[in-house]
Amino acid sequence: MPAGTEVNRQWIIITRDGAILIDWGDDLFQDLVSGDFVKVKEAEISHHPSEKELDWLKHIDRVSHYDSKSVWVFNLPERPQQTID
Repeated sequence: MPAGTEVNRQWIIITRDGAILIDWGDDLFQDLVSGDFVKVKEAEISHHPSEKELDWLKHIDRVSHYDSKSVWVFNLPERPQQTID
């Protein structure tokens, strides 16, 4: 079994400026390279990653494995959550 967190491949997007992001829903996007959470407008989204782009993510050790449905991502910071007071 591949290492890392399994993410549906359709949740990974590339922006027009080349940022590779995970779409966690609720307008929450996470940069796969830096781990930062960012805001993205729908008009900024370009496409889903190609095999070449996923291979690059493997090369820089952000992704351990991918197939036609999933991508296994290394070392993502926890999603920010509001606490209940």
